[in-house]
Amino acid sequence: MKFTIEQNDPTVIAISGDVLGGADAMEFARAVAEQVQAGARQVVVDLADVHLMNSSGLGMLVAASTSLRSGGGRLLVVGANEHIRSLLKMTRLDTVFASFQTRDEAVEACRQTN
Repeated sequence: MKFTIEQNDPTVIAISGDVLGGADAMEFARAVAEQVQAGARQVVVDLADVHLMNSSGLGMLVAASTSLRSGGGRLLVVGANEHIRSLLKMTRLDTVFASFQTRDEAVEACRQTN
């Protein structure tokens, strides 16, 4: 898994590769914490280039969401493939994360709530 922080206001973090937890998840958590400390209140996680995600990867998203919520913010998910959408639905996390098909839709939703 690799990720890049591509945009600010809202912060957009694009992830690529397989999201399986481990050291990558800890690095992602640190990056989200840094964004929260820098004042980010809304983070869009772009999963368009993620092919596989397991329960540890879902846990990484939950931890990021918790970090944002403690700072008064929220996490939005965009571009999840059918497999990831199925995982979110099966674990009922689809009720926790606002999910969008495109990055533009997610960014617009963030701007409407500012």
